Amino acid sequence: MKNIIKNKEFFHTLGEMKTYLLLWSTQSFSGLGSAMTGYALVIWSYTQKGSALMTALLMVSSYAPYVLLSIFAGALSDKWNKKKTMLVCDTLAAVTTVIMLVLLHNDALKIWHLYLINGVNGIMNTVQQPASEVATTRVLPKKYYQRVGGLGYFARSLNSILTPIIATAVLGIAGMNAVVAFDLFTFGVAFITLAFGIRIPENEEAGEEQEKMLTSAKKGLMYLREERGIFGLIMFLAAINLVASIYDAAFPAMMLSRNGGSEKTLGLVNAVIGVTTFVGSVFASFLKAPKSRVRVICNCLLFSMSTENFLLAFGRTPVVWCIGGFLGWIAIPLMSTNLDAIMRLHVPEHMQGRVYSVRNSLQFFTIPVGFFLGGLLVDQVFEPIMAMQREGSMLTKMFGSGKGSGAAFLFFVIAFAGIGVCLYFRRNKDIWSLEERRAEE
Repeated sequence: MKNIIKNKEFFHTLGEMKTYLLLWSTQSFSGLGSAMTGYALVIWSYTQKGSALMTALLMVSSYAPYVLLSIFAGALSDKWNKKKTMLVCDTLAAVTTVIMLVLLHNDALKIWHLYLINGVNGIMNTVQQPASEVATTRVLPKKYYQRVGGLGYFARSLNSILTPIIATAVLGIAGMNAVVAFDLFTFGVAFITLAFGIRIPENEEAGEEQEKMLTSAKKGLMYLREERGIFGLIMFLAAINLVASIYDAAFPAMMLSRNGGSEKTLGLVNAVIGVTTFVGSVFASFLKAPKSRVRVICNCLLFSMSTENFLLAFGRTPVVWCIGGFLGWIAIPLMSTNLDAIMRLHVPEHMQGRVYSVRNSLQFFTIPVGFFLGGLLVDQVFEPIMAMQREGSMLTKMFGSGKGSGAAFLFFVIAFAGIGVCLYFRRNKDIWSLEERRAEE
């Protein structure tokens, strides 16, 4: 009897989440194609130039427009039809991919082309992201918000597992053209499903439709000015993103150039990180809401910052780097799930587009800064420092020698930076005030 009741509850849940699950699965499939292209281009650009900074600028060119324009994109998103906005942005991004494929096919692709293409894609993502956030809120019952964060990380982690495996295999067998072609195929699946198989309710108030864009953006800023807890949480994540993006800039440089590193090693460690976040996201999806979401966020980030960077700094083998990847990422899905739930539960739906866009500008502006700093520090500071070390010096004993040792030294430094950020924001009273409104959940 109990099994029958559980089955009924399961199918009832599927019925309530059907629209969201269709949107989530097809958009995640498209994300796999995009991630494979991005992964292949990182390898391509680093092998072309051998520079961490030149490779990091790929992400800088993608995030810079996202940060600069997000504050206005949310105001537009709150006015525009969410479904049409997502379709148009996806289409324009696909056009840039086609252009890249043509250049690649004619052996004319240059790294500056990729900077320009990433910039256009960044603009499209800027407009699409807040529309997608609001669309999710509208197609999903409130009681499933905890699961949404876990499912989102589930998709990203699964893509992290598959991306290096599939991309490496396709690159080796059929080349870059095939990777990009697969990207376009996944776009087609997601586009057709969204256009013809998904209905997203549009219920903007009439008064909001006539509101000027700058006024709408100002309302998002004013909301965060009054909601100091949400603002403090955004600043916490902005500081974490600075450290994390420095890590992201240095990571491929170390994996591709350090003794024991290679394209296969990069793929292996990324796959382990993907498996780890997959396991963590499954765990987070089925957990009940914790007594303190803020405590979970702080503890998860502190654990992550206190483990992986040290193992990357002192490790000499792929096994140690994989262990670091596991420890650094196992708790991140749980953090993300609770962060997502706090935002959805505390920010009114009619303000979410504007608030999310302001959040994107404030929380993510440190990402292009971090990528630039990470690439610059590896190429111009830490690698030259390690190159000047004599054999047997303290630094070479700690971080090894040769290319890649400078990146290892940088991981050691940012480990302390990450720990410091977590301890500082853990004392923020405004963030902890969010727990006082627990009843709203």
